[in-house]
Amino acid sequence: MTGRTTTTATTAAAPPGQRIYAIGDVHGRADLLVQILGLIEADLRRAGKPGLIIPLGDYIDRGPASAEVLRRVVEGDFPAPVHPLRGNHEEMLLAFLDDAAVLDHWGRNGGLQTLTSFGVDVERPSRGTGYEAARLALRDRLGASAIAVLQGLPTSLWLGDYFFCHAGVRPGVPLEAQQADDLVWIRHEFLLSTEPFGAVVVHGHTPAARPEVRPNRINIDTGAFATGVLTALVLDGTDRAFLSTANL
Repeated sequence: MTGRTTTTATTAAAPPGQRIYAIGDVHGRADLLVQILGLIEADLRRAGKPGLIIPLGDYIDRGPASAEVLRRVVEGDFPAPVHPLRGNHEEMLLAFLDDAAVLDHWGRNGGLQTLTSFGVDVERPSRGTGYEAARLALRDRLGASAIAVLQGLPTSLWLGDYFFCHAGVRPGVPLEAQQADDLVWIRHEFLLSTEPFGAVVVHGHTPAARPEVRPNRINIDTGAFATGVLTALVLDGTDRAFLSTANL
């Protein structure tokens, strides 16, 4: 199939001369993000080479400090150049900014925690009313520049033998033809596939107790908001390692 290779997680290589750090789903755990960035900063000093940080999306919802996590993403407040990607929870936030009714769904998936972190009163929204007032309040607290950054977040990045995205890819579709909706939402078809995708897909979206390393994909979502374990994948040429806020 077009664009397919037999590159696997054990033979894949990142572009030379740069150390890459992919960060799994943060979900409002600013405390864990600070910890993992400290580990990345120390690792960069030891490595003595340029680094690139690729957060894989889902910065918000569920955890208590989505506003602070988004601030770092919007301002690029990272210890190395950063290329943040969009997750499905950012998709829900952006959809809510256009349509207050989205809070019916988003609120059940952590949206109320995000509103609270931005200082938006959720007493009425938690009872199913006051959605429009909450939408306007969030737009005001985010501000136009932050909204523009969120709207501009890409859904994928392809570097060397690695393809980074939030959720995964549609099997049978070349990487260059993947649809944004699949890149941020897909789950079962991707996770169950054993076919090569043309690059090793580095993703989050589906929590696991430990990083999952398969021949065609690497999952680094370790359920940080609930477990306290935020994971980063470190890629340097053909070398691969993990950093974590807890022992894995």
